[in-house]
Amino acid sequence: MKTIENKTFDEERALYGARDILVKDCAFDGPADGESAFKESRDVAVDHCFFNLRYPFWHDTDLKIENSEMTELCRAALWYSENVEISHTRLHGIKALRECANIKMRGCDILSPEFGWSVHGISMEDCTADSEYFMLRSDHLSFRNIRMKGKYSFQYITDSVFENCVFDTKDAFWHARNITVRNSTVKGEYLAWYSENITFENCRISGTQPLCYCKNLKLVNCEMIETDLSFERSQVEATLTAPIVSIKNPLSGHIYVPQVSQIIMDIDEAKGQVIVGKTSCESKISTH
Repeated sequence: MKTIENKTFDEERALYGARDILVKDCAFDGPADGESAFKESRDVAVDHCFFNLRYPFWHDTDLKIENSEMTELCRAALWYSENVEISHTRLHGIKALRECANIKMRGCDILSPEFGWSVHGISMEDCTADSEYFMLRSDHLSFRNIRMKGKYSFQYITDSVFENCVFDTKDAFWHARNITVRNSTVKGEYLAWYSENITFENCRISGTQPLCYCKNLKLVNCEMIETDLSFERSQVEATLTAPIVSIKNPLSGHIYVPQVSQIIMDIDEAKGQVIVGKTSCESKISTH
């Protein structure tokens, strides 16, 4: 593997079509303001590099990025790439990841609106993220120990699992399908409307009007804090471990809850049963 070290590049397509190289302690910055530094490259490793120019990694395969920084001027950093590992790196430019496949991220700091659109297969661990429309229309996400803040996250995603995460978000998981969220905290308004086959296990959920218009919704031993007008027009099976403010017009299923301040059933279609005073130990909903 050829090594390029301690250099600065600012020209257009500086390392276009590179093969089997290690780029270390380099900067992609300067007055020429060139784009697309690594476009159409393969088998590239990048370590301790600084990126301050646009579109560095497009149409790349077998890429490894670690201990690096992508500034807010590094727009749309990774598009149309596959087999990518990113670790201990700052991704601070808008639209940092899009139309990519087989992505692994660990220990990264993401500050990027519209991050992760239409990504197919991404694992993320021990990362922080601040983003709007985070992971829109992506599939096969596997997230562990992620702290995320921002509106409109995880909309239209499919076939994904989230564990030990903290999400401070709004309108999250809208139209999501085949999702499991375990041992996590989810704070935000209008959670998971129009979702299908979504399960929350041992989660803490807060925010107004959550989990409405859902199909095959399951909650297992979850705590819902200050949540009102919950479950409107949803098909739901739930065991809740703490009092809830209000439940409105569940279409079908059973909701076991220690205490509820208000139950609203004012449409004929609302056939769901709210069972008050049962604990999660007394009533267990299968996740299978």
